[in-house]
Amino acid sequence: MRIISLDVGSKRIGIAISDEGQQIATAISTVNRSSDNNDINSIKQIIEHYEANKIVIGLPYNTDGSIGKSAKAIQKFSKTLQKLVSVPIVYIDETNTTYNAQNILLEADLSRKKRKKLIDKVSAVLILQEYLDNRGDYQ
Repeated sequence: MRIISLDVGSKRIGIAISDEGQQIATAISTVNRSSDNNDINSIKQIIEHYEANKIVIGLPYNTDGSIGKSAKAIQKFSKTLQKLVSVPIVYIDETNTTYNAQNILLEADLSRKKRKKLIDKVSAVLILQEYLDNRGDYQ
């Protein structure tokens, strides 16, 4: 079975998937946000296609460890998603994930346009790889 991760943003959702052995995260898709129903249907199709058995979602905590406006919006979306899928959802701290993804893409010397297309998928990969490497901390 595989695990998927979501980097849920206000404009796009980056999606990554683990390998069958749940060791390596790979970017697979970006969903351009339209409505929660459409977004969730796209995610459900990916879950079914890859036979994923868990969803890891990154939450952006504030520097003091509290949950801010963005994290609350992600939790609201996740609760709706959880009602419509049969796999468990796990949250992990995604603080600095977008910053780290941006640095990776800058080091790859990609144009601004290419970085914009890839940033959400790379963030999803970083979220999932963090989970895979440290899953004992999140169970």
